[in-house]
Amino acid sequence: MDLELKDVHVLVTGASGGIGLETASEFLRQGARVTAHYNTKREPLLGLLSGYGPERVRAIQANLISEKDVENLYHDASTAYGVVQVAVINHAVYVAEDMPLKDMSLEQWKATLDANLTSTFLVARGYLKQLQYASDSEKAKASLVFVGSSAAKFGEANHADYSASKSAMMYGLTRTLKNEIVKIAPKARVNCVAPGWTRTPMAEESLKDPDVVYKAMATTPLKKVAVPADVATQIVVISSTKISGHVSGQILMVAGGMEGRLLNFPHDIDL
Repeated sequence: MDLELKDVHVLVTGASGGIGLETASEFLRQGARVTAHYNTKREPLLGLLSGYGPERVRAIQANLISEKDVENLYHDASTAYGVVQVAVINHAVYVAEDMPLKDMSLEQWKATLDANLTSTFLVARGYLKQLQYASDSEKAKASLVFVGSSAAKFGEANHADYSASKSAMMYGLTRTLKNEIVKIAPKARVNCVAPGWTRTPMAEESLKDPDVVYKAMATTPLKKVAVPADVATQIVVISSTKISGHVSGQILMVAGGMEGRLLNFPHDIDL
């Protein structure tokens, strides 16, 4: 099916990670022009850059905690392909080491919220600012997609910094900005795609622990860990005005039907 994304300019943040790389790839397969953001790792993007060339995809480095870097990101992106019509805010950090809140340092808390939430504010603000200068035809394809997490819905013990940052994005920002974006572009939409456990480099270390995998699958009817393509496909579909033009303010869970968190093993309960 034609999603009518040909020549639409898409920005994907965190495009060198598992979900981001697959998302950028899927948009390119749909004919879009892609600005692939990365911070420290450019190498995973080399295949896309050589396969599609600068007419279709460019990789731009930016530290998204920096206002100036975000400004430069949009300047360079728009110089290459014009206004960013679709923004996929996908980047995130996750501290793999378990850390109960009572033991969590203020430095870790601030670092995670800056990396995941403050940066999201800066990228979303930059997107909305430049969108106001777009033509009517460019605005007609406008869509902002956050990538959240099942941790935001269900919480995640020992990772309060991550779950809190994703909750703010999924609920506060998604549902606020859906009402603000239409003041700039009347048909523009804001949604969130929220993966559960997915086999990405960020989750790789945690998924080596059989107890983590068991707890993740115990309340998941499909009984499998997602792969990046499971998530990327939904991001692209919800970005498409052709398919999802009347969908806004929604949180799409891509978590295999997960119903919650398994908190206790049999040996934890005094029966």
